[in-house]
Amino acid sequence: MTEERTSAKARLDTWREQGADRIDPVRFHVLEALEQRAAGHEGEVRRLLDERLSLLLDGYAAIVEQAAAQPQSGTAATGDGPLRSLAQTLGRRAPDAFPELPMLADVRQLWSGLRTESQLRQSLQPAPANAGPLNSSALAHRAIASMRELSPGYLRHFLGYLDALSWMEQIQIEGAAAPARKRNREKKAT
Repeated sequence: MTEERTSAKARLDTWREQGADRIDPVRFHVLEALEQRAAGHEGEVRRLLDERLSLLLDGYAAIVEQAAAQPQSGTAATGDGPLRSLAQTLGRRAPDAFPELPMLADVRQLWSGLRTESQLRQSLQPAPANAGPLNSSALAHRAIASMRELSPGYLRHFLGYLDALSWMEQIQIEGAAAPARKRNREKKAT
């Protein structure tokens, strides 16, 4: 059993040195994790893990051979990076894994309508009674009430547009905060 573990570890190390670990990084990581897990067991459990590892190693060897037979393209030749490599890997595995469902469009439309109606009810709540003529809440309330009378369809479209802008702003704020959170975690780790 120790020979099999040494053999598996040697194969993984060789592939890493050759850069074959970048062909399918997720699968390679699974192989490494399984090899480490097998190392911590003895007896029947170890035998079963070694068998599984052997099968997965053979499968990965076929992928390495196939990649070696193909002309150099992708991340090594063009420098596209790991994200493109992952997208290509997922595309090769299951191009039709997530087909567009016809019912999904109906659900999206229904959800959009419900969300817009909810925002409309919320925005048409009475304005403050003691608000002055230039109070932003009172002005917004009057504008929405006028739009509702003149063109309810436009108002729904407008509220959907505002909802999308608000969502995009939230993503931008969270994206800007992510590096700061990462720096804080790094400071705490050191």
